[in-house]
Amino acid sequence: MANVLGLAGSLRKASFNAGLLRAAAEEAPDGLSVTIGSIKGVPLYDGDDEAANGLPDTVRTLQTQLADADGLLLVTPEYNNGVPGVFKNAIDWMSRGDGLKHFKGKPVAVIGASPGGFGTNLAQAHWLPVLRTLGTRPWFEGRLMVSRAGQVFDGDGNLTDEKTREALNKYMSDFAQSLG
Repeated sequence: MANVLGLAGSLRKASFNAGLLRAAAEEAPDGLSVTIGSIKGVPLYDGDDEAANGLPDTVRTLQTQLADADGLLLVTPEYNNGVPGVFKNAIDWMSRGDGLKHFKGKPVAVIGASPGGFGTNLAQAHWLPVLRTLGTRPWFEGRLMVSRAGQVFDGDGNLTDEKTREALNKYMSDFAQSLG
């Protein structure tokens, strides 16, 4: 069975993107499991702190989850037309120490939800130079950008829209096939 590490790039309790990640795990086809990781508790990167104390436990956990995964699913919000700082910070920490080797050659899919009308188009594009630098294999065969998220998620951040769920099901099935 293939395993994908899924990370949502928002810390908000009722985050649309955390809800989209939960729905992606629910819509994963037979033969694919989604481990939902968490960036909560990852401190701001500080090289002096890393030199004095090593990698934080939260980062080591994420590195282990990534090492054990066959692929990576980034579920990204879009803040000010780009990648959320808290999400980029977590990925930067994950690449520290020997963490970079876990990204090398790893298939990565990027999806996201936004209250705006353009989904997360710019944030998804903003991830590409980062994924290239990490040596990943971005998966370009599918796209999923959920716009007007307030209309397809409930107040707790759960995906309630059947059309979006069907698109997510197809996306996850296609990504699973690319993993071999």
